[in-house]
Parts: sequence; structure tokens; C-alpha cells
Amino acid sequence: MDNTTLRHNTGTMHRARAKIILQCSWPEIAEKRDPLRALFLSDPHLLGAISGHWFDKLRREWQMERSFQTALLLLRPEMVFILGDVFDEGKWSSTKDWEDDVRRFKQIFYHSSNTELVVLIGNHDIGFHHEMTSYKLERFEKIFNMTSAQILTKRGVNFLLVNSVALHGDHCPICQSVEDKLYSFAQQLNCSTQSDATRYHCRDIQTHASTPPIILQHYPLYRTSDVECIGEDAAPLNERYQLFQERYDVLSQDASKKLLWWFQPRLILSGHTHSSCEVFHENRFLEISVPSFSWRNRNNPSFILGTFSTSDFALSKCFLPEESTIIAVYCSSAVVIVLIILVHLCLLGKKKSL
Repeated sequence: MDNTTLRHNTGTMHRARAKIILQCSWPEIAEKRDPLRALFLSDPHLLGAISGHWFDKLRREWQMERSFQTALLLLRPEMVFILGDVFDEGKWSSTKDWEDDVRRFKQIFYHSSNTELVVLIGNHDIGFHHEMTSYKLERFEKIFNMTSAQILTKRGVNFLLVNSVALHGDHCPICQSVEDKLYSFAQQLNCSTQSDATRYHCRDIQTHASTPPIILQHYPLYRTSDVECIGEDAAPLNERYQLFQERYDVLSQDASKKLLWWFQPRLILSGHTHSSCEVFHENRFLEISVPSFSWRNRNNPSFILGTFSTSDFALSKCFLPEESTIIAVYCSSAVVIVLIILVHLCLLGKKKSL
């Protein structure tokens, strides 16, 4: 009887989750022919062996797995981007702990070959700048087939993938290598958008689709705070006025200006703050901070759906069930179980007395 009730409870939560995600839909763009559909999430922070409690892993990562798999099943994105901080303790993990974390990641974010999963680097994956080492960086890049700077082009849409942890500007070997590669990419993209008459100096440079890139990275570009951020998943009011620290909460002003100047992006998507925010840099470059996908970091996780063509894009947000709602469902189910058991015992007692 108890197992039946528990299965019913799990089924109830699954139906509730599916119902919420079914309310989500891909945003429409004017160009209807064969658009690219991509799902963006950030900061799962899968718990590690050092400070991760087993019960926290059990309840929240199971919910994360079910939510992700339900989203894949119902929405069928062609691409999924995770904007860093996949792991909570990647910067500390031993080889054994790292392998265990990767195993759990592959289980939670399992996907078919019809969906391309792209994972970006976050500070919790390889450490903040002063903790970042070649070993931790290469370990991450090997598992996720990712480099610190690369251009991924899909159906004419250019995604610029950036290891923003390395944009510290102090000419450390990793930082210098990333900055040099980004500058080279800027030249390539600039040559890709020039007319034939002006491309003589570009003849030996690799070119890409002739559209401004969409920058994807973990750290947001520089902003002073979240004071102008609004919405139900923005930072709490008491946190919005806290000033951000350059190179810790956001990129430095210098690194931010370089990215905008070099690439003239049509969109920037970032994570790290765990809260939502929309910013227009220089009044024309839209950046959206994607909230955390983990109930450990917020009561209402979400992800973003994006529809893209070479000339247009549209975004929409999809919320997951609030953790407070999930807890309420389980608590009410526990009360129902206890009542059923008590009623069952009372009926047995009456039968025996007869």
C-alpha cells in the first residue's frame, strides 16, 4: 500500500512537471524555413564529494534529471548549451571524485544523438583565475570536447564559445592563449562579413557564416550591479544593490569592451549570478543572464528556449516547478500515507474485535 501511494506521488510530480513544461513553446521568428532551436541552461552545480550531502544530491539532482529529460522529450531541441558551473567542486575534485561527478552528469543530462550538447567552462569547473591550472582545464576540455575559445556554426548561425574565466587580462599563459585566439576569431568573423571588393587582405584567413556571432560564456559582461534587473527570477531586492566585483562577479570593464568591440555580437548569453537579468550594453548589445537550473540555488529554476535564423532570433523562458511546491506535494502525500495506514489499522482492529 505504501509503495503504491509513493508511486502515485512520483507520478503526480511527473505529470505536474510535464504540464508546466508543456506550457512552454518555441518562440516564433519571421523566417519560418528550417530555424535552429536551442535550449540554454546554466549553473547546475552538481554536488561533489567534499561538501555535497547525499540527501541534497538525491532529491535535487533527481528532480533536475527528470526536468531535463522531460524538456528533451516534449520540446526536442536540436542543441542544448550549458553555460558553465556544471560541477560545484570541479576546482577541488580528485581524479576519483571527478570521474564520479562526470558519471552523474552523463546520467542526468543524457541525450540522444539527435540533440547536440555543448558545455561551457565555469569557475566552479576549473577554479577562479588564481585556481585555474592547465591540468584542470585540459581535464574539462577532454570530457566535453571543448576548447577555451571556439566558433560553432550551425545552420548559418555563429556561436562564439568563450572560457570567460581566462579573460583576466594579466597575460597568464592560459589567458594570453585565449585572448590571442579570440582576436584571431574576430578577424575571421570580420572578414566573413566584408564584401568581395574589400576582402583582399582576408584571402588567407578562414571565414565563417556572414552573421554577427552570439557570444556564450559563464561570466556576465561588466555591469555595476543587478539594480536594473526585474522579473520574478531576478535577484532578490536585498541583493540587487550590491556592487559587483570585476573578475569575480562579472568580467572586467576592459575585457567586456574588447568582446563588444571585436565581435559586435547580436546577443550575449551568460550565467554565474544564478539570477535573471537583461542588459543593453552601449544601448545596443543585448545580454541575458540565465538563472541557475538548480533548486539548490533558487526556488524557481528555469531555462531559455531560442529560435534562430541567420538574420533573426527570438527567446522565451520556461520555468520548472518551484521547490516549495514540490516539498508541499511530498509533505501532503506523506500525511495521506499516514492517514491510510491509520485507517487500515483501525479497520483491522475492528475486524479482530468482531
